[in-house]
Amino acid sequence: MNVLHSTESKPQSRWPRAVALTLGIIATAAVLEWSMGHTFLSKSGHVRLWVGAVNSSENSQQIADWYSFSHLIHGFLLYGLLRLANRFSGPRHWPLGICLVLAMLIEASWEVTENTSFVINRYREATLSLDYYGDSILNSVCDMLFCIAGFFLAARLPVWLTITLAVLMELGVGYAIRDNLTLNIIMLVHPFEAIKHWQMALP
Repeated sequence: MNVLHSTESKPQSRWPRAVALTLGIIATAAVLEWSMGHTFLSKSGHVRLWVGAVNSSENSQQIADWYSFSHLIHGFLLYGLLRLANRFSGPRHWPLGICLVLAMLIEASWEVTENTSFVINRYREATLSLDYYGDSILNSVCDMLFCIAGFFLAARLPVWLTITLAVLMELGVGYAIRDNLTLNIIMLVHPFEAIKHWQMALP
């Protein structure tokens, strides 16, 4: 078990505050995205649990899609990053609740940044997301919730199992849609035409 330890006498007393702050961060991100012109639901007006067609106009608009796995991995990575930082924080370790808030600050900041015109256009130019115009607020909020789920999974599971799950998800999603978190980062930072052509050949 990899739970970050705390030297607090009553660590549970901070959880209501941590939960409130986390919800506040999610709500703030949603409001910022709304102010940028993003709609709460998809243009179809439907709410779906899962969208499996990566080239569908409903992708990144509903509760879950193939990219939800990337947000689970975000949670894994943020927990690991904060756990590593915790080793250098001195004798007083950060409580898990504080780490959750910090992780959500990072994730929510990315969600808002991801939905700016600059990053949207970057996705459309450099990746297979030619018809991507940003997430719906529903999808963005659910992405942040998937990140939280990943964070707590990483806090409870052995390190080897967390890493194994991340690798399996990357391989599985890569096989299914020719994209995943790793390829997404590569194509955003330094696009490769060979990768883009391979992704565009998706049936």
